[in-house]
Order: sequence, then C-alpha cells, then structure tokens
Amino acid sequence: MEPIVSKRDAGQIVRAARFRTGVSWAEIALAIGRDPVWVVAALLGQHALTAADAGIVGELLGLDPEVREALQMQPYRGSFDSPVPSDPTIYRLYEAINVYGPAIKELIHEEFGDGIMSAINFKVDIQRREDPAGDRVVITLDGKFLDYNW
Repeated sequence: MEPIVSKRDAGQIVRAARFRTGVSWAEIALAIGRDPVWVVAALLGQHALTAADAGIVGELLGLDPEVREALQMQPYRGSFDSPVPSDPTIYRLYEAINVYGPAIKELIHEEFGDGIMSAINFKVDIQRREDPAGDRVVITLDGKFLDYNW
C-alpha cells in the first residue's frame, strides 16, 4: 500500500488543484454543504472530512485516492512552521491579537466571568464591507463561553 500523503502536503495539492480547475472555495463548500471558512480550514489540514465529503471534493478537484484519504485523517491543529508565521495576512492577525488580545480578555472576563472563548465550539465569518476610504475586512469570531470550574 502506498504511504499516505501528509495533511500539509494534501493541503498544498488541494490549493494547486483548485487553481488548475478554477473551482472556488465557495463552490467546494456548497458542494459538501458546509461553512466556507470551515471547509477551507479543513482542506488546508485543520479538520477531518468525512469519507463522503472527501469523495465529493476529490471528484471536483480530480484528487488521487491518497489525497482523499489524507483529508479524512485527524489533524494536529494549529501547527505552523514557525512560532509567528511570516505570511503578511496571518502575521497581521497575530499583530491584532498581540495589540488587542489583553483588552479582549479583560472585557470577556468583565462580561462573562472567569473563563475562555472556545475554539472547539466555534464559528468564523468573513465579510467585505465597502468603505469610502477603502473596503474593510470584517472577521467575526464566535466561540462558546466556557467558564473555569474548580
């Protein structure tokens, strides 16, 4: 049996296949009936697809069985090559959290008490908002509050 493709390699293969086929992330999400942000994260290695969903994506993008199999494997979430990624878009998200994270933490504790926002029971939404000074990126992080129980 051929060795399985790693989730990281599968993500790069998916990106290339999507580029070659011209299939959009939104079209893939629609085909499997999942949220676009979740689908992109899954196809880049952060979630596992069901066999049925991996089959649909595989057909859309012309993926080999080894890649479809890799898309079904459980991931090591949050794994980057370096502690702070150098990609400008991802780095800016780190920068925003570095600047505003402590304030957000304080406001969460003031509003909800001692606890955290879940990244497991979690949704993300990305929208474009037109603005005369230049279009804005609106990112909504929607996580369940989990209180610390002692």
